[in-house]
Amino acid sequence: MEAAATDTLIPRAQDLPAAPPHAWHWPEYGVELVGTAWNVFVGLSAVVFNNAPGLPGARLISDASLRLWVTGLIFAGSGSLYTISPWGRLSGSHINPSVTLGFCAMGKMRWHDGLGYVAAQFVVGVLGAVLLALVWGNHALAVGYGVTLPGVGYTVGNAFWAEFVMTFSYVLGIFFFVSHHALLRWTPLMNWIVVSGLVWVGAAVSGTSLNPARSFGPAMVAGEWHAQWIYYVAPPAGALGAAMFFRVAVRGRQILTAKLFHSTLYRSVFKHLHLPCRE
Repeated sequence: MEAAATDTLIPRAQDLPAAPPHAWHWPEYGVELVGTAWNVFVGLSAVVFNNAPGLPGARLISDASLRLWVTGLIFAGSGSLYTISPWGRLSGSHINPSVTLGFCAMGKMRWHDGLGYVAAQFVVGVLGAVLLALVWGNHALAVGYGVTLPGVGYTVGNAFWAEFVMTFSYVLGIFFFVSHHALLRWTPLMNWIVVSGLVWVGAAVSGTSLNPARSFGPAMVAGEWHAQWIYYVAPPAGALGAAMFFRVAVRGRQILTAKLFHSTLYRSVFKHLHLPCRE
């Protein structure tokens, strides 16, 4: 199964040279760039298709709550599919600055690699939103390009704490799964279920960002900056909170890898691995 996964890999990750610890690891940053673009474009396309006037999403699923859940399944599912792809197995498929920051705080990433990941994620968050605008045109405009905003009837404080708690829970879930040998390979499935559930319960409050890059791209394209600071502060704070909580509450348990799907065929640029890996 592992060997078959590499047959169509471009580039062939198993043929990459070993990763010197303090070098810049451009293939991994490029993979994060592609993954974030894929996730932002596919996820926001689901938002457009299911909500824009004139498109069939609302007619196919008339119940707004069910439609929101389906949107979350597509958004989260696109990220999980990328995670199990050959490219996702190379970088670890964070595709979210909050996840990268959490692993940095846990001592699993060198900070220059964290910077490379986050820079790629933010740049492509914008490019993904631009692609959304080009492909969907006025339909994307009709839903504000998927900009995350506090919901009607909710305050900025409500949205901030919703984003903090949801990201805390999400990143803590990742830490829990990647610290157990029996659960490690199921991390992409957990990601799909948890994120889609958070979209379903939290979108009405804050838009369920969890991801500063996902919020930054649409905000840049739409020119909408109202309350956007929430999405650049609360999710990273939630990720840092999850790292601190894990260190204190789960003493003695090691995070095995900073990849959301670990494969022995792909090199790792991360620190303190507790699994076999091609170095």
